[in-house]
Amino acid sequence: RIKIVHNEKNLGTFAARNNGVKHSNSEYLMFLDPDDFLELEACEKLILLINTYKICQFSFTQINNGIKLKSVFKDTLKNLKEFKGIYWNICTLFVKKDFYLKSLEELFLIDKKLLVAEDMLAVFFLINNLKYDEYLQVDLHLYNYVDHSFSITKRRKNKEKFQECLDDYFYILKYIKENKILKENLKSYVLIYLQIDILKFLFNNKKINYFKYKLLKKIYKCKMLFLKLNFSKKFFYF
Repeated sequence: RIKIVHNEKNLGTFAARNNGVKHSNSEYLMFLDPDDFLELEACEKLILLINTYKICQFSFTQINNGIKLKSVFKDTLKNLKEFKGIYWNICTLFVKKDFYLKSLEELFLIDKKLLVAEDMLAVFFLINNLKYDEYLQVDLHLYNYVDHSFSITKRRKNKEKFQECLDDYFYILKYIKENKILKENLKSYVLIYLQIDILKFLFNNKKINYFKYKLLKKIYKCKMLFLKLNFSKKFFYF
């Protein structure tokens, strides 16, 4: 039941994950990061629920120093229609393999080793190809995310790779702007939230101060409000 895929070189998370997908035999896909773990019978529960859906999204439990905090987030497609933020970690998705391959076909051509926002890319390309009745969200906490973001090793590693991460952010920003497959409505949404994510990254790495961060974030939030006021509810046509 376990297949180990060896890559000739370090491809990075995004390319390695997609290579694993291509070599998989299952009809469905789930993703698990190192140190994290699934609840027992998670796969069995999702198999019974997915039926004709292309994607089934579930919740996660964050574990930090032994303390567990259950996530609470609303329906992703509903939040998109309301121009609210969404959770774009691919590890909370149970996806049909053929749908994943079709939706991310163009992304497989990216030969750059991405360090950040690779989940964002994958999730939005999945959404771009998704119809409203093909998505199901369930209130089940099936994924356990072990948070090491405050560890000394993690902070040192992030500091060393700061410029690489920033370069990747701007690479993805440019990629989305020039992309011809993403629907224009979804692209507008993605670009604003990606820039907010870049701001947060700069602030967390002490490259901009708190007041500048808050000011610029409010500007981008205003841009999102402008989009909301100028498009009908059919703006996101799934």
